[in-house]
Amino acid sequence: MNAGVGLVAVLTVSVFTLAIGVYGVRVSRTTSDFYVASRSVGPVVNASAISGEYLSAASFLGAAGLILAQGADALWYSVGWTAGYLVLLVLVAAPLRRSGAYTLSDFAELRLESQAARKVSSVVVALIGVLYLLPQFQGAGLTLRTLVGAPTWTGSVLVAAVVLVIVLSGGMRSITLTQAFQYWLKLTALIIPLAVLLAHWRRTGGATPPQLHMTDWVEPMQGRYATYLVYSLMVATFLGTMGLPHVVARFYTNIDGRAARRTTLGVLGLLSVFYLLPTMYGVLGRIYSFRLVESGRTDAVVLELPTDVLHGFGADLLTGLLGAGAFAAFLSTSSGLAVSVAGVLSQDVLRGRSESVRDFRLATALVVSLTLALLMASSGVPVARAVELAFAVAASTFCPLLLLGIWWRGLTAPGAITGLVVGGVTCTIAVVAALAGYHAPGVAGPLLAQPAAWTTPLALAVMIVVSLATADRRPPGVMRTMVRLHTPEHLDLDRGSFDPDRSSRPTVQPGRPTAHRRDDRRPATM
Repeated sequence: MNAGVGLVAVLTVSVFTLAIGVYGVRVSRTTSDFYVASRSVGPVVNASAISGEYLSAASFLGAAGLILAQGADALWYSVGWTAGYLVLLVLVAAPLRRSGAYTLSDFAELRLESQAARKVSSVVVALIGVLYLLPQFQGAGLTLRTLVGAPTWTGSVLVAAVVLVIVLSGGMRSITLTQAFQYWLKLTALIIPLAVLLAHWRRTGGATPPQLHMTDWVEPMQGRYATYLVYSLMVATFLGTMGLPHVVARFYTNIDGRAARRTTLGVLGLLSVFYLLPTMYGVLGRIYSFRLVESGRTDAVVLELPTDVLHGFGADLLTGLLGAGAFAAFLSTSSGLAVSVAGVLSQDVLRGRSESVRDFRLATALVVSLTLALLMASSGVPVARAVELAFAVAASTFCPLLLLGIWWRGLTAPGAITGLVVGGVTCTIAVVAALAGYHAPGVAGPLLAQPAAWTTPLALAVMIVVSLATADRRPPGVMRTMVRLHTPEHLDLDRGSFDPDRSSRPTVQPGRPTAHRRDDRRPATM
């Protein structure tokens, strides 16, 4: 690989991203612009931005690497990550948008009328965000090492620096434009090299070496505990999507609930097209790059396939294009995560007498710095596995909270808090064990490796049981809140306003639209 081509590709993507971020400074003039782009993003742009944000290091590099290593069982990663949006569309998208909240912590307080529920939710948001940021920085280090031979830490630091600039400058308004551009860049970066590689494979006779037909690779659920591991993976990916803070925050940028549903349908289409591509790279890797399985470097298959199949400057150009797409994946997902987590921390940890963009920027720097520190201490699990662990925590915490909070009026603050703590603690123990490289003996091994299948039902059951036991502590305004969540905006009902600084209960103010107190047009406090 020509290091010059790789360096040019990475720098080009970084410069374009910074340029769009600088443009975001010119259009980000209010606090609402920084947090939710003033709720003015259309479905097409938002669907592209969500897809760009959602298609992370695991999607661009990790999915192909797992298919190369595990075969048919790894197909559930792509299926689950896409199907998770279908669950989100059917059960969560429109009611969550109608809530008027900006973050999952806002929703918890609005629905449960509890400051304690808000605080616990904020801790969980920060936990999920940092867990999801880890593989983004890890993948950036892998990419830069593959492209130019640089030390692994340099790629992580580069992505962290670019993310800080674009998030600190323009907030949500800025990164929405950046992520929409990056989705199409990632799609192009995968399609063009794949077309060339497939043409070469056909021209050389379509060879299929013996390792492509290994039974444990072609047939699903062949190993010990494989059935449990696959179903637990499905639970994590199907249900974890709705609990990802950077995904949920996107629906607050839509104009209304109808636009939120249209956005989700668009995302389903864009993800379905994208996830066809890593599968093909994994299969071609089994033919041409099987050495990566033997060396344990399967995450690099997308980047190393062109030089394994072709030779010369053409292979370098294809690798450079893939490197550019990979960096776009790291930057887009990292930006969304940084905005979501920083938004929560700035409200609930750094908040003083008034919200300010200054607190938001400080929180962003803290989140990025903490993630870099944790990356140095982790054992370096495969990129897709690391993302899956974040999905497991989300499925074990916010999935029960959202489902019960939106569809069951009996949920109480003690029930929700207890469920969040039980699900979060049990799943986090398993995640820490995985990140530390610990392998438990016997049946405890798969239970810790894939915890979602038991931690998610556990959290759901705890929320229900404790809520039934504390039925006398149901929020006084629960019926009004449920009407607010399930009534379309076009009916123009008096929804009231939600102000977490003044009270833990929603208030009704005739003639005023539903809005969080930040949904105003006042200049951002710098």
